[in-house]
Amino acid sequence: ISNLFEGVEKKFQYKMRLVYAHFPINATITNGGGTVELRNFLGEKRVRVVNMLPGVKVEKSSSTKDELVITGADIDTTSRSAALIRQSCLVKHKDIRKFLDGVYVSEHGVIED
Repeated sequence: ISNLFEGVEKKFQYKMRLVYAHFPINATITNGGGTVELRNFLGEKRVRVVNMLPGVKVEKSSSTKDELVITGADIDTTSRSAALIRQSCLVKHKDIRKFLDGVYVSEHGVIED
């Protein structure tokens, strides 16, 4: 119940970094912060479209390069939206110790005003 009060009063926030070694991952925010399009992951032509869950907004960080900021009042939907972005860029059929490209959570918590 305390998460509900904190979410309504302060909002939850997840910061995710776009990590790449060679091919730069391009993230495009569409649908008024409701959808993320990830392009050029490992040089692939496929566009990965991730829809945010209801009540969750995503935006690019103004201060840090290659960072997405996900905010929402409900901790479950906010964390699940971050997990959907993370799962969309998994490396398949390659050594994951060598290919570390992807989108990873760098920070999470309550927004302090």
